[in-house]
Amino acid sequence: MTYFIAAVLGVIQGLTEFLPVSSTAHLLIAGRLLGYEDPAFTVMIQLGAVLAIMWLYRTKIATVVRGLGSDPDARRFALMIIVGCLPALAAGALLAGFVQTVLYGSLRVIAVAFIAGGVAMLVIERLRPEPDVLDAERTPIARAFGIGLCQMLALVPGVSRSGATIMGAMLLRLDRPAAAEFSFFLAMPLLTAAFAYQFVDVQSTLAAGRAVEIAIGFVTAFISAAVVVRPFLAFVRRAGFAPFAWYRIAAGIAILALFPAG
Repeated sequence: MTYFIAAVLGVIQGLTEFLPVSSTAHLLIAGRLLGYEDPAFTVMIQLGAVLAIMWLYRTKIATVVRGLGSDPDARRFALMIIVGCLPALAAGALLAGFVQTVLYGSLRVIAVAFIAGGVAMLVIERLRPEPDVLDAERTPIARAFGIGLCQMLALVPGVSRSGATIMGAMLLRLDRPAAAEFSFFLAMPLLTAAFAYQFVDVQSTLAAGRAVEIAIGFVTAFISAAVVVRPFLAFVRRAGFAPFAWYRIAAGIAILALFPAG
């Protein structure tokens, strides 16, 4: 694997992790196109994107941690995130083996998930109920659990963790920016837990000589994720999620159209 490929995969990871387009699917596809598929490398660079979002929200994280012992708002925020993460953590523990050995190897599954997710986004954008939660931090606990149930769909490659949580949040009457930000909050503990779980599986395959490649992928994932988050929130305030939906549909159709050609 060249340093260039490491940088490309890191940028793809960072750019797509928090957009509703499925970073997992993009990495699987990019790995095939570039002739490189290495779960160990993918796991390591994912942490770069996770740390980027934690860095951007470092003030909020510090406030919550300091206030857990005395601030009811901090404890409520922590409970909201825990409740929102529990369904996906449970589903991941039960189904991770099937997802990684069966679904990850199917480009047809990714293509269908792209299209179905895009159509769902268009429908939800048009028919969603009037939002009554404008601040992600004020999401009711029951709705946080409902969003967490939607997040379980992201086990299917191509669905998108951020897409499932954002669309679920909008159905549960969160405003677009609040839905996106709530998705960011859920990403921090969930993706950290997923990294720890997967790292245990792949650590034996990490070669010492690949430190530079991993470092390049990690850094480019961190930088690209940090760069894309704020513009993404500004963009959805102006344009909504329809552009991402059409991108998903077009990408899914393109993948299916390539199957007859092998």
